Amino acid sequence: MKAEKMREWTPEELEAKVREFSDQLFRLKFQLMNGQTETLVKIRTLRKDIARAKTLRRDLELRGPAAKQADEGR
Repeated sequence: MKAEKMREWTPEELEAKVREFSDQLFRLKFQLMNGQTETLVKIRTLRKDIARAKTLRRDLELRGPAAKQADEGR
């Protein structure tokens, strides 16, 4: 998923997506260990998406509410 699209999400949506991506990653890793799947590309993609979402969430925390209002004014 592109970071540009993720930037439009609220902090709550980012948190929900982190949980969703983490759950998907857990299931895929479990399937991989049991030999049910070999989707390494999907696992790598999910790890990167989790990192992007966490980075954007942290960026919003550091910038604070003033930056959020400035972003809405664009």
